[in-house]
Amino acid sequence: MLAPLFLDSTMRIVVLGIGNILLTDEGVGVRTIDDLDRDYTLPPEVEVIDGGTCGMEMLEQLENLDGLIVVDCVRCKQPPATPVLLKGDDVPVFFKTKLSPHQVSLSDVLASLEFTDRAPKAIAIVGMQPVSMSLGMELSPEVAAKVPELVAMTLAELRLLGIEAKVRS
Repeated sequence: MLAPLFLDSTMRIVVLGIGNILLTDEGVGVRTIDDLDRDYTLPPEVEVIDGGTCGMEMLEQLENLDGLIVVDCVRCKQPPATPVLLKGDDVPVFFKTKLSPHQVSLSDVLASLEFTDRAPKAIAIVGMQPVSMSLGMELSPEVAAKVPELVAMTLAELRLLGIEAKVRS
């Protein structure tokens, strides 16, 4: 569970959208953070990153964070287009079931950070069970309809960290 943190000038939080936008619902993490970034203004301590199919090149950006919120397509034995929130002890379980190559890389990044005592203090995974992983640049209609729910879940996790987003006018 993400513990409430008090905002100060040294706080660092990353919202990381990951996924392959060429494989329909695999791109839901990237599409979600695009909507978040388009519709909300966040304070400077929050960095929104399009990680795409990130790898070890993310190491420096993710070290010593107060909070990391990963938005991604997840396989979690739920019905298709089900939003999912994983925190605490459930996060390592997420990385044991590989859905795509970028999870191997993110898993390696987080393991490296843990090994060097630079791991994020709090991690949450905001995700969506895919409907389709076929070749295509558009989300399935079922998953696309739930992107606003993933944005709301991400905003709720930010609030737990003491961050309030402002709606862009």
